[in-house]
Amino acid sequence: MSKFNYSDEERKFNNILVYQSKELSLIKRPDMSGIEARISESEELLRDLGIPLNNLQKINNESSKKIIVVPTWEELIAKAEREVGSTNDLETLFTNEELEINQAIIRDLNEDFNNLHKLDKDDLSICAGAGILAAIVDILLIGVPKKTPQGLKGGPLSNYVRDWFNQRFPEEEMEKLANSKVSKVPFDAQDNRHTKVNVNGLSAYYHRLLSLGHDPLLGLVIGVSDILNGKMTTIDKTGKIVSQFMENYTDRKESDIFAAIAKQIIHFKSDITTSMGLPAPLMGLFNLLQFGKIGDEDQTIAQIVQGMYYEGYDFIHFSSMAISTMIIEVIIRIGYALKKINEGHSIKNSIPFSLDREKHPKLHTMLFIGHSIAASANAGKIYFTKNPMTINYAQWITFAKYSYSQLKWVLIEKSELRASYVSDKIYKETQEVYDKVNLTFNNFSNDRVVIFD
Repeated sequence: MSKFNYSDEERKFNNILVYQSKELSLIKRPDMSGIEARISESEELLRDLGIPLNNLQKINNESSKKIIVVPTWEELIAKAEREVGSTNDLETLFTNEELEINQAIIRDLNEDFNNLHKLDKDDLSICAGAGILAAIVDILLIGVPKKTPQGLKGGPLSNYVRDWFNQRFPEEEMEKLANSKVSKVPFDAQDNRHTKVNVNGLSAYYHRLLSLGHDPLLGLVIGVSDILNGKMTTIDKTGKIVSQFMENYTDRKESDIFAAIAKQIIHFKSDITTSMGLPAPLMGLFNLLQFGKIGDEDQTIAQIVQGMYYEGYDFIHFSSMAISTMIIEVIIRIGYALKKINEGHSIKNSIPFSLDREKHPKLHTMLFIGHSIAASANAGKIYFTKNPMTINYAQWITFAKYSYSQLKWVLIEKSELRASYVSDKIYKETQEVYDKVNLTFNNFSNDRVVIFD
């Protein structure tokens, strides 16, 4: 009994192959041994008789072309099953030695695939170097935002980024922009004076955290929708989702989607450098997490995040934290490209623009390791400081993304891609056999009439 489960079509192929093998074994091939010696003897005799070999009379074997009728696939299946039955296994066509050789070849191909994705010591060094450097930047240069008489201050790098934003978006100009009609949006209520449904916690300090239109990512969808519909969508401090029409702000609506998008971007711009700036991306969603007892005061996750925002954990601080994640991406991608070029690959094929595992087998795993090191270092920083403000939100988002992809790769995609790799290699070798068969058939049928039923 075969160890393979064949489909009906595969079983038909097996039957035909066994039948063809049987037919080939019945062909009596002439004994060609010694034929060259006989030809030489004949040529020698002709020379002795004085007959030149280049002037020999050619024998005319021309006759009407033979007709070959190629049976249909269904006829071939029926004939094969009559001759050899309908339950043939492919293994019967091979000897035990041939089957062992086939298995060895497949094992070698699987090993070749694994080697393509296996990191060597140089790859690991690149990952470790990038992760450690990012951790150093996070710990020493980003720091923790603190409110001071001069505004929010953090580490040297964080201060540099905040100063850059302040120079790019000066406070005086942003105030003028905020007071202009072009930046006014319906979801910008700073308290409950203009709301029909009370939003718990809505205030000048927290309205940007509670209103999803202020989220740098969600705002591009929810904020634009609110502008088109004259609404405000919020998640209040208790985790309640409220979407309500803002009757007092009907003049802030836009009927054209492009105008709404433009107004949304302008509003982002006017808010970015305010004392309570834009929240970090998706930060408002943490208001839904009304559970947990963390810290001495047994605060929920939502309360901790709200406190972080109040203390200065805003979009600008998020941007400074994202630099450490970018360091990992840049160093690993450059290191990967240089290593590929050094191995003899072209510059075009070495530059890792994508994470396609077929084009760049090791890259995704290298990035996962680099971000894992940086995330682990940040976890240690959080543990020792006991301060949620030390959380590198950008790094954890990136780590979560690569962790999901890596887990999916290990559990699902790797086996599928390995099977595809082995199949492609076998297909290429098989295709060479097909080409030879086709060439032989073409040569055979040159002087024959072939009819396909």
